Amino acid sequence: MNTPDTAYLIPDGIESRSISFENPTGDRGAGGSAASPLGPGRKGDPVRHVHDGETVVLADIHGSGTVRHIWMTLHDKPQLLRGAFIVITWDDQAHPSVELPVGEFFGFAHGRSSAFQSCFHSVGSTRAMNCWLPMPFTSRARIEFHNRSGARLPLFYQVDYTLGDAHPDDVGRLHACFRRQNPTALTEDFEILPQREGRIRYLGCVLGIRPLDPLWWGEGEMKAFIDGDTELPTIAGTGAEDYVGQAWGIQDEAFLHHGCAWREGDDDADTGRVSLYRWHLADPVLCRERLRVTIQQIGHRPTYQARTIDDYKAELFERADDWSAAAYWYQSTPSAPLPPCPEPAACLADLPEPPPSDKPTNPDP
Repeated sequence: MNTPDTAYLIPDGIESRSISFENPTGDRGAGGSAASPLGPGRKGDPVRHVHDGETVVLADIHGSGTVRHIWMTLHDKPQLLRGAFIVITWDDQAHPSVELPVGEFFGFAHGRSSAFQSCFHSVGSTRAMNCWLPMPFTSRARIEFHNRSGARLPLFYQVDYTLGDAHPDDVGRLHACFRRQNPTALTEDFEILPQREGRIRYLGCVLGIRPLDPLWWGEGEMKAFIDGDTELPTIAGTGAEDYVGQAWGIQDEAFLHHGCAWREGDDDADTGRVSLYRWHLADPVLCRERLRVTIQQIGHRPTYQARTIDDYKAELFERADDWSAAAYWYQSTPSAPLPPCPEPAACLADLPEPPPSDKPTNPDP
């Protein structure tokens, strides 16, 4: 159902549904029942104000189906986009499988993003946010919005899904976790995905880096430890910008499977925050038993002398910076609890300023 060469098929037994504040149950014929001053069914309930500490159930779907698309918008402020969370529980598991800040759920770090499109996300210049990752479930899907930002915010959203999809019991459910180290520890590689057990398809990650040293920060290599790997990994990259499909620093360029969603500043210094993503849709990272994904924090101190490989290696140094990562993967349930999410204060520390275009818009929170 998701490829152009099958778009003409009309599958039997599958129903299209959608949930928003205008139809919170997604039931047939139940949308747009609230009234506005314009009359019944005329934009009567498009938005809610969500207070700090409040949880809103965005969707509670029963049956077998697939979440196909989630759209959301709220005020374009880093505090809100990093401080509000999407939490998803599949098939009545005792703990959630997804817990991400809103920004990371929609493909960007630091609560800041330029307009961009990838194979899984599209984000507009006014922070209209879309997630296109298919999310199958076999009996229930519960999607919650947790406001941990410290402020009240306006929330608009829509969840588009199908019911009746015939998924096997061991279908991969979407999993995602958020980690941050501010700062990282010298010589200890930052874990993008702490070790997980089971059959896993690693989908990729959203990385946020705030350099704490003016020298180039991105010489660290991504490592994927698969199944029996211990000291050495099966997959070893060549550098941080190389892992996200770039070279010779970070460029403000966004592509289908890799790129930069936002880069702080407009110079070539590579000293500002960056929001990067890498999706393993075309080049899957799979395991049978266990998987762990890390990245090193290594800098480069150029001497501008005669250039040889040995010169280059001698200019490398260990460093500590502010790193965050949202890791995405598919795994069947039951699955282990997610790694602990940082406390709100740790999530919200050292965020960038709101974009210059940020202005209060109706409805004013």
